[in-house]
Amino acid sequence: MSTLPILAYGDPVLKVKAKPIDKDYPDLEQLITNMWETMYKAAGVGLAAPQIGKSIRLFLIDASPFEDEDADLAGFKKVFINAEIIESSGKDYLFNEGCLSFPELREDIRRPPEIRMRYQDEQFNTFEETFTGLKARIIQHEYDHIDGVLMIDRITPLKRRLLKRKLLNISRGNVSVDYLMRFPLRKR
Repeated sequence: MSTLPILAYGDPVLKVKAKPIDKDYPDLEQLITNMWETMYKAAGVGLAAPQIGKSIRLFLIDASPFEDEDADLAGFKKVFINAEIIESSGKDYLFNEGCLSFPELREDIRRPPEIRMRYQDEQFNTFEETFTGLKARIIQHEYDHIDGVLMIDRITPLKRRLLKRKLLNISRGNVSVDYLMRFPLRKR
């Protein structure tokens, strides 16, 4: 097991729509193991492959840290491969989100409360399932990563302009983090 560096905002890989994979993807089991290790070290509840520099349609979630707020999240731990949101429903609502690629930044993001999706697990079994509430929210956040969409793409242009300096500091590595990161604009 090894901890992988998480890419900070500004790395071009984070803006690329990721490619599907199949069961022949090299060292997939080890990659998933390393992603779990990386996510837990960073105290995250989700991690997408693009965040560790792999532009593939893979993300994982362990929402159990939120089980105090929502008992439905107890034991909610899954690997999602080649996920596809088929439909979303309900009235969008705001919720304060953070992201491991954006240390020291939290923003209110608007998302629908229910999604229906098709995905594969690590054995490439295919599932079609409906998720609601915080499960749906966490999945949508990670799903955005495999589509090259970042949480700041979901805020107003004005709010993005107001965050410009903070975003630049993240890209430069002028933030305090206690997990391994790679900053695209850090001076060597």
